[in-house]
Amino acid sequence: MTPPAQRPPGAILLRGGTVIDGTGSPRYRADVLVEHGRIQAVGPGLAGSRGADVTVFDAGGKVIAPGFIDVHTHDDHIVLTAPAMLPKISQGICTVIVGNCGISLAPLVRAGTDHALPAPLTLLGDAGGFRFDSLDAYANAVNAARPAVNVAALVGHTTLRVDNVADLARAALPAELDAMCDVLDRAMRDGAIGLSSGVFYGPAAAADMGELTALARIAARHGGVYATHLRDEFEAILASMEEATEVARGAGISLVLSHHKCAGPANWGRTRETLAYVECAGKHQSIGLDAYPYVAGSTVLRADLVDDVIDILVTWSDTHPQLAGRYLADIAAGWNCTQREACERLQPGGACYFQMDEADVQRVLRHPATMIGSDGLPHDRHPHPRLWGTFPRVLGHYSRELKLFGLETAVHKMTGMSAARFGLDRRGRIEAGFHADLVVLDPEQVGDRATFEAPIQASAGIELVFVNGVLSYRAGECLPARAGHFLPRGRTPRTPVNTPP
Repeated sequence: MTPPAQRPPGAILLRGGTVIDGTGSPRYRADVLVEHGRIQAVGPGLAGSRGADVTVFDAGGKVIAPGFIDVHTHDDHIVLTAPAMLPKISQGICTVIVGNCGISLAPLVRAGTDHALPAPLTLLGDAGGFRFDSLDAYANAVNAARPAVNVAALVGHTTLRVDNVADLARAALPAELDAMCDVLDRAMRDGAIGLSSGVFYGPAAAADMGELTALARIAARHGGVYATHLRDEFEAILASMEEATEVARGAGISLVLSHHKCAGPANWGRTRETLAYVECAGKHQSIGLDAYPYVAGSTVLRADLVDDVIDILVTWSDTHPQLAGRYLADIAAGWNCTQREACERLQPGGACYFQMDEADVQRVLRHPATMIGSDGLPHDRHPHPRLWGTFPRVLGHYSRELKLFGLETAVHKMTGMSAARFGLDRRGRIEAGFHADLVVLDPEQVGDRATFEAPIQASAGIELVFVNGVLSYRAGECLPARAGHFLPRGRTPRTPVNTPP
């Protein structure tokens, strides 16, 4: 891949702040010195050791944290078309991991062809964005766009299937599986950090464990991870978790269970069972979780998710775009039809499904294996507020207000734990020699402003964001300098140290 253009920023000193270093260790007062995009020193009294060539930022009364890592995104395309990445950098996010839920922009070419783009690939935008025949080509496009955030990429199993399996209603034939393995092997050599799957969705639902394990072995051979949107997050969630852990164990790969939840009122409270399963299985293999801090999920409109019990907020509809932001029950009442009939008339589209219980959300967030990921959908016309508010909501509502865990633990779940789990080299901690992805925040003010009614709102309390040592965001505005680039796979991921809440 083409290396990113070099930006040699001058020396920067963050003076007098409270450092929360991303390890889960207690906070401490210190200065942070940055040169040439790296943290050079951390400690007291660093201002006196520098000459006039240093730019000083007063961090007194503020927290200095590592730049946040959004481990679960669908930002594959938006980093190219809207590289300012305001929804993410305004939260203090410096790195996004794309390609989740089996859905990745690369490697797949649909632009300029007459091939239909099946859901859920439509969550990444229209077919025109699918123009990369290799991960290397995608990485070069990211570096050319120079987004405000760094980008690390998983390769989606659904993306591989759509390009290599003639009949998506069945498991891959041996020759088709060999072709997918070859494509994944090349992508891993091009710097992918692992494989993701989404067997919940139609195009991948027919995949059997043999298909998934064979692909996961390829990712394991290169030191990657396996992240999965489970086959079922409703009644069959434990069986789905067993399938995922068996695949990962058979492949010898670290597992990440995506946006962990127990969905649907009939399953509320079952996180006691699922988290106990994680702890039991985790004694024998490496397992992590990611989660977002809301009781609603968001995906494509699906009639099988309409139960006439939970609220459903329409986020987009190609057939009735003017109805984005309205509840399905209200639309159905206006049309004098059932909610399922309204759902069918609105398709293709997307929606927020209020399918979780708050106690379950808190239980998952608090679990020591849980990282924070937004799962935001940037192409929705009326997006879920998690796109703009996830990380400050954890810091403000769940840590400061509800005291679910301390700020050190909250930051660890967004930084050091995430970098270790996904093998992001020298990121996620404030330590000499690490890349200077840094956030300065007000611990008393940080919080989300985005709501389900008005989801496009920057959060409060994020004051300064540095990406690779470049000041890229300041209290409400993106700055012209964008310093993000594609992050190829670094060291082999390891199981991070989980800090008890």
